[in-house]
Amino acid sequence: MALTMQGGVKIPIIGLGTFQATNESELETALNEALEIGYRHIDTAALYGNEHVIGRVLKQWFTAGKLKREDVFITTKLGMNKIHPDLVEEGLKESLQKLQLDYVDLYLIHFPIYMKGEFGKGNIEPQPTDHLAIWKKMEEQVDAKRARTIGISNWGIHQIERLIKNARIKPANTQIELHPYFQQKELVEFCRKNNIVVVSYSSLGSPGTGEYLNKRYGRTIPMPNILEDPVLIKLAEKHKKSTAQVILRYLTQKDIVVIPKSINPQRLRQNFEIFDFKLDADDIKAMEGLDKGAKGRIFHHSFLHPKITDHPEFPYKE
Repeated sequence: MALTMQGGVKIPIIGLGTFQATNESELETALNEALEIGYRHIDTAALYGNEHVIGRVLKQWFTAGKLKREDVFITTKLGMNKIHPDLVEEGLKESLQKLQLDYVDLYLIHFPIYMKGEFGKGNIEPQPTDHLAIWKKMEEQVDAKRARTIGISNWGIHQIERLIKNARIKPANTQIELHPYFQQKELVEFCRKNNIVVVSYSSLGSPGTGEYLNKRYGRTIPMPNILEDPVLIKLAEKHKKSTAQVILRYLTQKDIVVIPKSINPQRLRQNFEIFDFKLDADDIKAMEGLDKGAKGRIFHHSFLHPKITDHPEFPYKE
């Protein structure tokens, strides 16, 4: 199943997320397993540090004749330290080299703030960020056929509105934190009205992310255990599915793309097998009732820099 974005580009409604997938051998095994299962959508980013692994696996599948380039949908994102008009093309070319591809299907601006420096070296600093100048460079990547279409990630409504009013190529996609406790209904409805396809990250509440962020950035954030929510457990029992499958089905029934990450073969298969049941009106009402609004947000991104919330382009204005 796929959704059609602006410009006619189709995006598979379920993909494999790779955030936190830093162990090369584990990721390589998971990618091969996912492709065997039938996944044809892979989501990555320059910041994840794993584009080269994805490129290696894809090359093997292409060379063996098991897949053609047009069979797979690849998303990557402009690194936060390259969110500057002078660095957009360089960032995409670096990603393409690592992915061993001539183009990506979707290229996203990972965050609305330019972070100058190198992550992990203690010299990263938020900088003034000109969205319209950056977007023009993103449009040039489509013109040059390095990206089939373009979008954003972690942007607020006010920022997307500015793009829409000034863009030659409208944003086709936005990737946002979206899960049962934080459903972003206003933003989703805004995107629907403006023909912007929404991709949900952290659909399952990102179990394990707290430990990852502590290791990488030296900061911790509280992580909810959404998969153990009593309402979800009851719905899972009703449909004889896992709570993860219930969440993914809920989102896809709302035409929201999901990209759950897993390296476990059984969970990879379970996450993909969500179209043999359907939530009814009562189920949907129960799911909608789990929304905590802004209090449900996990990722405020303040872990990137202690002063990032003071930046004029900080996207979360709740």
